[in-house]
Amino acid sequence: MRLDKMLAHLGYGSRKEVKKIIRAGWVLVNDELVRDDDFHVSEADSVVVYDENVEMLTEQYFLMNKPAGTICSHDNKLFPSVYDLFDEQLLPKTQAFGRLDQDTQGVLILSSDGVLGHRLLSPKHHVKKVYQVDLLNSFDPKFISLIEKGIKIDKEEICAPATIEIVSDKRILLTLVEGKYHQVKRMMVACENEVTNLIRIQFGPIMLDPKLEPGQYRKLSEEEIELLRNHA
Repeated sequence: MRLDKMLAHLGYGSRKEVKKIIRAGWVLVNDELVRDDDFHVSEADSVVVYDENVEMLTEQYFLMNKPAGTICSHDNKLFPSVYDLFDEQLLPKTQAFGRLDQDTQGVLILSSDGVLGHRLLSPKHHVKKVYQVDLLNSFDPKFISLIEKGIKIDKEEICAPATIEIVSDKRILLTLVEGKYHQVKRMMVACENEVTNLIRIQFGPIMLDPKLEPGQYRKLSEEEIELLRNHA
């Protein structure tokens, strides 16, 4: 990776600012002064900026069991952010793939790999999301065919065909391949019902880890990362 790109990725400034730092002579690579901003480095190299060792992080991939009552952004100060739950340094570009509503919990993938994120969220890849939906009233089977064909949730907005499994009178599993605003809740309103609890139990090939309590997270394994890449 180019030295300037890596330092910008790690939060040392914009690419323009990082170039100035390098050209000013503040960067050592393997104990050698480097003033060439397009110099290439790897994880095996030792990099020092302003007399401090740089932790050579490349990309980060996390699986979180998002708790209800949290948001997936830095912007809203009314609720705690999922980013506040991390006890380790996050790369500046780490973000949630497929945000969940404040009152929804379950599988949340967070990564700094923007290319992978773009592919996973692109409508043309039809990445499936599975939700466990608890309802206020018993689910009426007459709506199954509408959901499977593509139910209308607004005057001019129709959902893509979805898969539904009835678990019990007031619990269903809903599999979507898109992510409209408040989609599950709006679909259930169209089914003359109301969501009382919502948990995403699967995102693409990644299932909710039963070992993770709400608010806990872990790094994705190399196998899981490869599954995501192959899925997108």
